[in-house]
Amino acid sequence: MALAKPMSYKRPKDLKGTLLRLLRHLGAHKLSLAAVAVMVVLSSMANILGTYLLRPVIRNFIEPGDIAGLGRMVLKMAAMYGVGALCTLGYNQLMVRTAQQVVAQIRRDLFLHTQTLPLQYFDCHTHGELMSHFTNDVDAVSEALNNSFTLLIQSFVMVTGTITMLLVLDPQLTLIVLFFLILMFLFILYSSRSSKKYFHQQQACLADLNGFVEEMVAGQKVEKIFNHEAADYEAFCKKNEALRRAGTRAVSYSGMMVPTVVSLSYFNYAVSACVGGLFVLSGLTDIASLSPYLVYVRQSAMPMNQLTQQANFFLSALSGAERIFRMMDEEPEVDQGEITLVRGERDETGAWRETADGAFAWKRPDGTLTPLRGDVRFQNVRFGYVPEKTVLRDVSLYAKPGQKIAFVGSTGAGKTTIINLITRFYEIDQGSITYDGLDLREIRKADLRRSLSVVVQDTHLFTGTIADNIRYGRLDATDEEVREAAVLANADSFIRRLPDGYDTMLVGDGDNLSQGQRQLLAIARAAVARPPVFILDEATSSIDTRTEKLIERGLDRLMEGRTVFVIAHRLSTVRDANAIMVVEGGEIIERGDHEELLSQRGRYFQLYTGQAELS
Repeated sequence: MALAKPMSYKRPKDLKGTLLRLLRHLGAHKLSLAAVAVMVVLSSMANILGTYLLRPVIRNFIEPGDIAGLGRMVLKMAAMYGVGALCTLGYNQLMVRTAQQVVAQIRRDLFLHTQTLPLQYFDCHTHGELMSHFTNDVDAVSEALNNSFTLLIQSFVMVTGTITMLLVLDPQLTLIVLFFLILMFLFILYSSRSSKKYFHQQQACLADLNGFVEEMVAGQKVEKIFNHEAADYEAFCKKNEALRRAGTRAVSYSGMMVPTVVSLSYFNYAVSACVGGLFVLSGLTDIASLSPYLVYVRQSAMPMNQLTQQANFFLSALSGAERIFRMMDEEPEVDQGEITLVRGERDETGAWRETADGAFAWKRPDGTLTPLRGDVRFQNVRFGYVPEKTVLRDVSLYAKPGQKIAFVGSTGAGKTTIINLITRFYEIDQGSITYDGLDLREIRKADLRRSLSVVVQDTHLFTGTIADNIRYGRLDATDEEVREAAVLANADSFIRRLPDGYDTMLVGDGDNLSQGQRQLLAIARAAVARPPVFILDEATSSIDTRTEKLIERGLDRLMEGRTVFVIAHRLSTVRDANAIMVVEGGEIIERGDHEELLSQRGRYFQLYTGQAELS
């Protein structure tokens, strides 16, 4: 008799609501699930009725010695068991297919909704927490649909059918069986609850230990430089010991369940056999009734145990489903914009009309077009990531078409926040931001971001070839355009030296490249998009000075006639900016070009001359 380990999930808080939502996902497959339920019932009933037929076989054929009748009866029983076996095969195959279809749909819905969530949601949740929805929680639902659904029906039918048959065969003798079944049920509940508590502790200790090991593996250089091997080993031993204690308690309770229930079932069988024998001797029953009765007694413990265990598994799976649905209930990114980005050109009258190609233009809901020039203006903008803390205070600035605007300042001053507001990753609290005279909130987010190209300090590369990663900036870019972008970003030379050139596969976020090479690919990705507005957030921070100069010359050609926003720690890279904004404490404290700011002898002058440093 095999018992499953209790799952470490907590039960759902809203059991009814979660179950109803899961049933809605199952609604498209109700015919398949109904067929599964029917086949499970037929398979279980074949087992129950097959055992009951021992009574007429013994009474009508074995005791009278009717060999021919016995043969016919055996064939009928074999046919019935055969139907049960076919039903078992049928519902197993059908349930697997149905379960995988449902789980695939849940994954699709979850991923689709994840893509609509605002960045603020990802700021408040760890990557591991989000990934667990796609792995642990979805796997729990999959496991429940694959196994628990059919086993719950089968166990329920077996329990009710077995007890019914026991009462039909001998109501008096069944009192003994019911006593032992109640005893086993109470013990299973006690053991499950106790072991479940310790399995929760075991999971917490395991997560703590895994996190510690992951940190140590990732930080091997730091560990060895500071000779922390002994201290880290001691910390590991403490966490490992805590896991051992929790695991011992958890397995002790769960491991005690199997032998105890088995022993009770054997004792139940022995007592029932002895008392049943006395009943036969005293004429209260006969061998024909006692034989199937004892078979039912022998198999009565398993379905009850399965019913209890699968109920726990199903509730645990509903807990996983509840977490999935909770994420699906998160408010998507708000986008009320109606202005779209199109291609257009002037007609004979000088008015703009939409074309298949041409220059970028904004298209209003009434169909009128406004050419995209790259004029960005902030007017008294206030913003905070959380209501309790204001990050930007009454920020006003403008970038005229074709200008290069640079932001300098200490870490946390608000430079990147300004960029995040231009891309509408976050919504402002007060003030206004306009783009070519249009309120940023009136522009559809997808079209707004299509008009921008951003290169950030933390480069992210995807699994695929180098060419694929560059083409991520514009999916319809040709191979020649990809190479031109790489040449512009000064990435072509190192790419060609790789064994497979542009077909080199990148894995693990480009771990097989240096940080500088990864950043060159990010710049090439932005270059291939060729948008009207460029945003460079510490884009050359991981590149040596010589390479930086080469890239700057390429970027100068690329940015010609385009509006550019630059965040930089190296002040030498922003000398040629049309306007430099010195940001401190969420405010712009100085503005002007390089020469103007030096003449003011303020914060920029101190930074440039080395009298102060960026923190």
